[in-house]
Amino acid sequence: QLQLVESGGGLVQPGGSLRLSCAASEFTWDYWAIGWFRQAPGKEREGVSCINPSSSVIQYDHSVEGRFTISRDNTKKTVYLQMNSLTPEDTGVYYCAAGCLVHRARYWGQGTQVTVSS
Repeated sequence: QLQLVESGGGLVQPGGSLRLSCAASEFTWDYWAIGWFRQAPGKEREGVSCINPSSSVIQYDHSVEGRFTISRDNTKKTVYLQMNSLTPEDTGVYYCAAGCLVHRARYWGQGTQVTVSS
């Protein structure tokens, strides 16, 4: 079974940057598209970005396009989410999972907290 572990969250000031990592421990890693999702307090979990196994198809939610960059290193079984120009609206718990649709994604990680505040 695919296991995913997120890291890299933290407290950052508005306009700052963070890079999240999603590390996998499963030999069929190359089979899965990996999505980043987030959940703000009191809100539903939403999709942020997704990348297919070959990195040839990448998707972003309109709210992060131009500020966030997703990438993956299949040799390290890791997907990254570089987040720039962060705003307080980006605050939430960030999760990675196998799949691009929040209601169909599987093998959720435990999440990493991102807080954007001055």
